[in-house]
Amino acid sequence: MTQEMVMTLARDAIEITLVLSLPFLVVGLVVGLVISIFQAATQIQEMSLTFVPKAIAMLLAGLLLLPFLMNKLLDFTRTLFSDIPRYIK
Repeated sequence: MTQEMVMTLARDAIEITLVLSLPFLVVGLVVGLVISIFQAATQIQEMSLTFVPKAIAMLLAGLLLLPFLMNKLLDFTRTLFSDIPRYIK
């Protein structure tokens, strides 16, 4: 296994990690921002008001994006397994 192969594999792993986590981070950011604006406007500082909507939004995002995320992860895994003979050389 050459240094270029290791760097390519590491780059691909980081890329798939970002692709899989980015939708959840964006949903959490948007929901958090909306809730923060609502709290600032109404001066309600309840901690459960921030947690519960974010948890529900993350669950819904996971359910909606599950097919896309699974396809990406399966493609990466298939590629990784099919390239094993190339890595051993």
